[in-house]
Amino acid sequence: MLLVAFAYVFFMPGINTTTRKTNLIIHRGMGFKPIVDALLRNGSIKSKWPILLTGSIFPRLNNIKPGRYSIPSGMSNFSLLYYLHTRKQDEVRVTIPEGMNLRHIARLLSRKLDLDAAAFMAAANDRQLLAKHNIAAKNAEGYIFPGTYNILWASQPEEVADFLIGQFRHFYTDRLQSTAASKGLNEKTLLTLASIVEAETPVNQEKPLVASVYLNRLKHNVRLQADPTVLYALGGSARRIFYKDLTTDSPYNTYRHKGLPPGPICNPGAAAILAVLNPADTKYLYFVATGKGGHNFAESLSEHNINVKKYRITRHNTLR
Repeated sequence: MLLVAFAYVFFMPGINTTTRKTNLIIHRGMGFKPIVDALLRNGSIKSKWPILLTGSIFPRLNNIKPGRYSIPSGMSNFSLLYYLHTRKQDEVRVTIPEGMNLRHIARLLSRKLDLDAAAFMAAANDRQLLAKHNIAAKNAEGYIFPGTYNILWASQPEEVADFLIGQFRHFYTDRLQSTAASKGLNEKTLLTLASIVEAETPVNQEKPLVASVYLNRLKHNVRLQADPTVLYALGGSARRIFYKDLTTDSPYNTYRHKGLPPGPICNPGAAAILAVLNPADTKYLYFVATGKGGHNFAESLSEHNINVKKYRITRHNTLR
């Protein structure tokens, strides 16, 4: 009779579970008892003791992975625990746009996944992880490869950072490395230039032209004067730049300092990297927005000033 009672408690459908489908979120570090408490709070079960008893009889089922679960209705106590124990972790489709810096990527990931933005930043600064990927820089800025990925919702920050850096390593093949070396570009220089190109224009067709401008400026020992480097020095948030910003005392301010900034200012995508490796063959030293999308390019300052006037007229007419 006792055996029948135990079997009834363990295996009878619906005796302790709801008649409707419920959702459950299990965060990293949650033990079995807090999970049972959560099941009670969200209405998945009517009483805790049958589940706790089932878990004590079948302790292997207490091992439940963090994740988001959609729990069917009318399960037995045993089938509920078995379902949670065996269910695969759910994946989230995450898109990392080209041109995001580390801080913005960390915030994006914290909204999509069960991780803290600060924890991801710490992972992106971890010396062991950087050494694993042969990154000599102090953080992974520039190495988080943009794209759309399926990532486990409950992934550890270190796992996500490792995966995203790995995507860059997969992209940056031996052939591309040889191309960079033939042009005198080491990895850091390549990614720094590509990050500036990425930040300057979202138009892929323009990126080889923008790359040619900055390569020509470096060749002629002319300051890059790239607005996005100033924004990065000011914290990385997109906004209008004022003349006073150009005096910001930072090695990333390419209005004050010649040459490249100390490292990438964002995480460039494939088009920007390839544009630096295969720039347009030009003598351009200047460019300015058209005000209609895209840019006008110039070889001389006088020609550039004409393009600036065109931009101001277009912007004035647009704002009227």
